[in-house]
Amino acid sequence: MSDARRWASLGVLVAAVLLLAIDSTVLYLAVPSLTQDLSATATEVLWIGDIYSLALAGLLVTMGNVADRIGRRRLLLIGASAFGGASALAAFAVSPEMLIVARLLLGVAGATIMPSTLSLIRNIFTDQVERTRAIALWSAAAASGIALGPLVGGALLQNFWWGSVFLINIPITLALVVAGLALLPESRNPNPARFDLLSSFLSMVAIVPFVYVIKKAVGGDVDLVVGAALLLSVVGAVLFVRRQRSTASPMIDVDLFRVPEFSGAVLVNFITIFALSGLLFFFAQYLQLGRGMSPLQAGVAQLPVAVAAMIVVVLVGRALRLLGRGRAISVALVVAAAGLLLLALAETADGFGWIALALVPIGLGIGLAETLSVDAVVSAVKPTKAGAAASISETAYELGVALGIAVLGSIVTALYRSSLDLSQVALPELVRAQVEDSLAGAVAALEPGSPALGLAQSAFVSGMQVTTVIAAGILALAAVVAWRLIPATRTTTPVEH
Repeated sequence: MSDARRWASLGVLVAAVLLLAIDSTVLYLAVPSLTQDLSATATEVLWIGDIYSLALAGLLVTMGNVADRIGRRRLLLIGASAFGGASALAAFAVSPEMLIVARLLLGVAGATIMPSTLSLIRNIFTDQVERTRAIALWSAAAASGIALGPLVGGALLQNFWWGSVFLINIPITLALVVAGLALLPESRNPNPARFDLLSSFLSMVAIVPFVYVIKKAVGGDVDLVVGAALLLSVVGAVLFVRRQRSTASPMIDVDLFRVPEFSGAVLVNFITIFALSGLLFFFAQYLQLGRGMSPLQAGVAQLPVAVAAMIVVVLVGRALRLLGRGRAISVALVVAAAGLLLLALAETADGFGWIALALVPIGLGIGLAETLSVDAVVSAVKPTKAGAAASISETAYELGVALGIAVLGSIVTALYRSSLDLSQVALPELVRAQVEDSLAGAVAALEPGSPALGLAQSAFVSGMQVTTVIAAGILALAAVVAWRLIPATRTTTPVEH
């Protein structure tokens, strides 16, 4: 395969992951208008948002193994086509139920695309240096897409109806399919074992209820159903691991997690996405509700993270040569943690310049750590098992997103409520309840410039600063994990079992 075709094929794969990353956040801005147009209840809105990630996270392990068996290129093209069709169904949904079904199908299709992109990179780029650079571009797209989602959504919703956030996917997926047919090579496991339906079912039992628990916990909605879901998840995980140890053809080689480099890389991958997604979730609220930016302006304001993540492509090779993998990841996480500390200090600044400056080391550090940790995961196995390894990395990514928003978002909310003091302000009880619930409730209930709104914004910024420092501490802990568990090697060879 020529150099030109390899890098052109990478463009197709990067576009695919960028599409999925943007799609994961672009819907948030459309919720108010679609709720009004479809007359959706609060429960229906919750399912519209949650069903996508439940399906995506639950099927990643299964689809990674399917890709190894039937062909990564084939599954990617099938998934891209299905993603376009489901996007059309979502764009023209006439009822909440129809939109929920469309979002479910989008999640299923997305689960076929994500592992296929990484496993194809593993097989297309056999040279370690080239593969690391290729994964840097892939990681930059994944990180940038989270930040670009609000920008794309804001631009579309400023000019079109809510369905446009789905409709934009159709020409992109059509171009992906055409380019994929022309450029992508096929790769698969030449000696696939029988597909284990029981393992596939158990993996979904372990993951889907766990993601459900996380999402319910975000809103403080913890009841017996949530407890039962958590118990089901634990039982499913235990049975899945036992099944993998006993079957002749496991979906995942769980013994890989005994290899420090592999388990450390998966853990670092999870933590970096945990910090990034949690940060961007409440940072978007801060920009819009605390600084009065429009959705489009808030999207533009987050671009320094995306641009810095892209610069990693130039730096990753040199960092790997100078420091080795484990130390490069550790240093990158320290840089990102320093950026978070700077951001915490800058959030009370009058201008936006200091905040934009603080976002740069965050994007650089997380982009570099994500690139090298993902590279370590997919490089730790033989090319025939690339799909299964990629699914592990992607599952860590999805769980990081869900937990980052749940945990860090909940901390911000708790700190906001504990530090908000309205004792000196006279407010009707209903308005007071809205203000005490969240900053969004305060902005909706109060007049701009009112003393109570100023107190609410101050309480939110204070809570965000503390949470940002906590996130910095988590990244510092991850830096220690990377330093101790991931060897400072310049190359990676597949682990034999």
